[in-house]
Amino acid sequence: MSVIWYSHPSGLEHVTPSGHPEQVARLSAVEEGLQPLKLARRDAPACTDEDILLCHPKRYLEGIEAAAPEAGSISLDGDTHMSPGSLIAARHGVGGNIAAVDAVLDGEAKAAFVGCRPPGHHAERETAMGFCLFGNVAIAAKHALERRGLSRVAIVDFDVHHGNGTQDLVWEDERILFVSSHQMPLYPGTGAASETGAHGQVVNVPLKPQTGGAEMKTAYREHVFPRLTEFAPQLILISAGFDAHRNDPLAGLRWEAEDFAWITDWLCDIADAHCEGRVVSTLEGGYDLTALSASVRAHVEVLKERSA
Repeated sequence: MSVIWYSHPSGLEHVTPSGHPEQVARLSAVEEGLQPLKLARRDAPACTDEDILLCHPKRYLEGIEAAAPEAGSISLDGDTHMSPGSLIAARHGVGGNIAAVDAVLDGEAKAAFVGCRPPGHHAERETAMGFCLFGNVAIAAKHALERRGLSRVAIVDFDVHHGNGTQDLVWEDERILFVSSHQMPLYPGTGAASETGAHGQVVNVPLKPQTGGAEMKTAYREHVFPRLTEFAPQLILISAGFDAHRNDPLAGLRWEAEDFAWITDWLCDIADAHCEGRVVSTLEGGYDLTALSASVRAHVEVLKERSA
């Protein structure tokens, strides 16, 4: 039973301005990293409006639809842009996450990876920001809870930037444990350890600039894995950003590709113990293309080995 890899050509049509780090070439880097693994591959379906409304209000969706340009590019903020293909690409990102959750819950695979763009973990309830339009992973979690009958879902976000959007979308939901490790100080300026959610179900693990793999492992052993084990999730979702790599241009942590593999292996241990090995991972950040390719391969290779 292999990992299912969800992707869609629409991700190539989400075109950002020249020089923007969240660029079309990221998907080529992911392709280069994953192609040798010979994964089962599926097109990520487009989501419905009802899927998006699991997390975002209708007025927000209508605002994004109205903003979508017919030509050229528009800026929602200084970092977040839309081209004519951006909205459909974002819909396939949401849809890919929902399809991946359904596939692992239906027993088609133990794990899935969604390699779509734009990413999602900065999109708040009514604010697009940080390259993100919709909260892909938070929507997938709500889908598992509201439609698939689960009662406990964990989200682990190891992107170098705090997942402020995911935190906003799950803040009130005691059924979702959200854990984020991230560099601090760094964009978007949220993610202090004191931010714990309405029910104490948010765990933020700030890391100082220049934190390497050894220090990261200590932080995960002390703050992340015990909370996950205590929560005993029925499904683990991963916001897999690879911008904590030492070569990434947008941050200052010093992880290597094997550090992402280490985290993944531990998360698979917890998944095996509590949720029949069920893990869904989705692409967030990672902006050095060579590091992204190596890191995503290291991450998904562990998922594949643990799913065999």
